[in-house]
Amino acid sequence: MVKEPVVGRVKTRLAREVGAVRATSVYRSTASAVLARVDRQGAWRTELGVTPDSAVMSKAWPLRFKRRAQGGGDLGRRMQRLMDTAPPGPVIVIGTDVPAVRSTHIQAAVKALGSHDAVLGPSSDGGYWLIGFKRRPRVPRAFASVQWSSPEALKQTLANLADFKVAHVTPLDDIDEARDLAAARRAVGRIVLPVSG
Repeated sequence: MVKEPVVGRVKTRLAREVGAVRATSVYRSTASAVLARVDRQGAWRTELGVTPDSAVMSKAWPLRFKRRAQGGGDLGRRMQRLMDTAPPGPVIVIGTDVPAVRSTHIQAAVKALGSHDAVLGPSSDGGYWLIGFKRRPRVPRAFASVQWSSPEALKQTLANLADFKVAHVTPLDDIDEARDLAAARRAVGRIVLPVSG
């Protein structure tokens, strides 16, 4: 899932602490690095779920990626729409603001879906950075009544998946606040994250 990197529209919580220009620069850098690392042609197909819908052909991302509009609604409705409308086969959805994600994390999630109905990558804030569904024999409805950006998001999603076999992969964190940015720099090392902007 990607957002068009427009100043004032991305990483708004981070922007309140570091400024909108710097927050946009952080998002743009992180998203570019994530896309470069998880794109494994031949192993899986990487597609972009884009918001806003009007940005589906934005030049902010490499043209080699197929794009689909996320559509309207909250995060859950948009993820469900991507799950429901994807081509046949398993689908894994991640955010592009998780600096530590590598193709090995995606590979582990793909492997988990071989023996599970769903897979989740927890975050330390009570949410998750990855969710995937086998989508056979049916697509789970995992996102109803989830309080997004809250410490309850993972727990509420798991409650919605109570009838499914669920695996977990390595916990990773996204960048929502200035402290997340500092932690990402320590954890990721050489990934370029702007210091000022």
